[in-house]
Amino acid sequence: MEAPAGKLIRPRVRLSVAQSLAQDIFSGKFAEGSNLPRENDLCEEYGVSRTVIREALKILQAKGLVVSRPRIGTIVCPQDEWNILDNQVLEWIGPNLDRMGLVDCILEARGAIEPMAAELAARRATMQEIADIEAAWQAMAKAGNDVEAFIAADTVFHELLLKASHNRIFQQFGALMDPALNFMLSTSAHSAENLEESIGQHGALVEALRLRDSEGARKLALALIAKAKHDVSAARSVKP
Repeated sequence: MEAPAGKLIRPRVRLSVAQSLAQDIFSGKFAEGSNLPRENDLCEEYGVSRTVIREALKILQAKGLVVSRPRIGTIVCPQDEWNILDNQVLEWIGPNLDRMGLVDCILEARGAIEPMAAELAARRATMQEIADIEAAWQAMAKAGNDVEAFIAADTVFHELLLKASHNRIFQQFGALMDPALNFMLSTSAHSAENLEESIGQHGALVEALRLRDSEGARKLALALIAKAKHDVSAARSVKP
């Protein structure tokens, strides 16, 4: 099942197989510390050549998900070794974020970073950056009952806020957290009343940025994190 000599493997196929393998790891199908099936078995299961499987495994190894050992095979690494700050890994984890305990970790990280980012943004953001954050807030307000549109605008709001801090580490955090933030927002409780409250809080933060009220911006960001924690708890309580 080797690829013909000189034939290039399409990157999309390689990434698709890598994603399928990763999601089978995240779901627990391939447990931590266990050996992955042999190459021939993986070829049969995923319907691709051995070359594609090998390339996919290289991708997973670079992300800390698996390790290959001579005469032993390919082993699933412990979760502590997974590069969960990799944008692709976070996207692949998707619905397994909460099961793996990562939602609470993300909330803790946001609680440590976003209030400081908001405080810095109130001091450092340009007028254009504040206008862009306000536009994201307005998109949230205009979303109405379209929850997907609301989530998309909310995600943009938080990413722009981190960028407006002009702290390069915070900016990178925003880009890395985009898939995780999107998932968390989509699993929160989104009643009409809840959306209105969220819109009001985000609007108050925009006003604090406009007034260059760094302390007020920090406190409002803390309030948004507290609300996010409450919403995630509420969403968990109604799961079957």
